[in-house]
Amino acid sequence: MIFDFDCLHISSFWERLVGAIGDAAGNALGRVVEAIRTLFEGDPETRRQVSFSVAIIALSAKMAKADGVVTEAEVKAFQQIFDFPDEEARNVARLYNLARQDIAGYEAYASNLANLCSTGASQNCPMLENVIDGLFHIAKADGLIHEKEMAFLARIAEIFRIDEERFRRIMARHVHLEGRDPYLILGVSRDDDFATIRKHYRLLVSEHHPDRLIARGVPAALHAAANERMAALNEAYAEIEKERRAA
Repeated sequence: MIFDFDCLHISSFWERLVGAIGDAAGNALGRVVEAIRTLFEGDPETRRQVSFSVAIIALSAKMAKADGVVTEAEVKAFQQIFDFPDEEARNVARLYNLARQDIAGYEAYASNLANLCSTGASQNCPMLENVIDGLFHIAKADGLIHEKEMAFLARIAEIFRIDEERFRRIMARHVHLEGRDPYLILGVSRDDDFATIRKHYRLLVSEHHPDRLIARGVPAALHAAANERMAALNEAYAEIEKERRAA
């Protein structure tokens, strides 16, 4: 099961959750965790999906605030990677704003999210890689990634147990400090023959297919970030193919 707002047969899941935690700033994380545990005690799978979605909202809010200024472009970028019904916009916005003001550091939210990896992976969890992609999308929304935002992303990756090489590949899809490197994006070497590169590319396409995302428990709300990643992989492969054919 993936977390899909339409599949929860309740009048307003978000309204119930926000109502349970209130509007007061402070230790919002503790109140959210307790509210989710109470509201979905008899449904562990929904509880996990709800926890995942709330943690995404919180990290997105803290990502936007990492450089000290939350811009309209960053808020729009959050709305692009986290899709929700129009009628729930007010409740999602309340959670977003509570997370921005929460005294709990982003590490607490990241640790909570890291424990939700559906594959049970101890390192490089594919579901958490989706989250990093989404956060990069927000960070670059205002035209550049501030050094504090990069430090934020690197620390999130560390908490998620995403290794340094994998993080470099994720970053290469979004940041091109020394020019775009399609080989790094695909995780292949310039010394590899094209057959090897093509085989690896097809494996990546298979791994990031929407059906695989669903099987991993990636919420439907995060599929926009996955689509952006697929576009980057396709573009990198096309660039390498063109280069090899010219050679």
